[in-house]
Amino acid sequence: MPAAATHPSPGVGLASGVEAASEVGQRVDSVLVGLRRHARHLAAEMPGPLRRIRLRGGDTVLEVEWHAAPAGTAPAVASPAPPPTVAPPEGYAVRSPIVGTFYRAPEPGAAPFVAVGDLVRPGQVVGIVEAMKLMNEVIADRGGRVVEVLAADGQPVEYDQPLVALDPV
Repeated sequence: MPAAATHPSPGVGLASGVEAASEVGQRVDSVLVGLRRHARHLAAEMPGPLRRIRLRGGDTVLEVEWHAAPAGTAPAVASPAPPPTVAPPEGYAVRSPIVGTFYRAPEPGAAPFVAVGDLVRPGQVVGIVEAMKLMNEVIADRGGRVVEVLAADGQPVEYDQPLVALDPV
């Protein structure tokens, strides 16, 4: 009898195990979503057909392989234009804190955080970058007037890419 008293009830142990498995499954799914996004970005940047892409996130691995296209056929993926990387010579650019997708507004249909001509103060949010379903605020560390928004809404951005050009006031 004492051995039976040391074991939790079967229902409690089963529920905890199911919940833990569900949480692990959700984490793996979120990692795979991020890996797929990175694979799409890699494929879009390549000049021709890919042979293989291998991405790893923890214990999760995603491999993609394309065979060479027959001679004379155009590649299936076109190379996008390079992102703008030049800020005004006398100005300052607020840069992306992370690789992801840049958004000018907090939600679709909402007013943008900043527009050309707006005054920005240090610490003000000027946009967000989504990475792995997490919204990361883009914050100006200096004040100034918005001269140009360098990244389009919904555009993939790289780490340290200029997003908003400011003219010091």
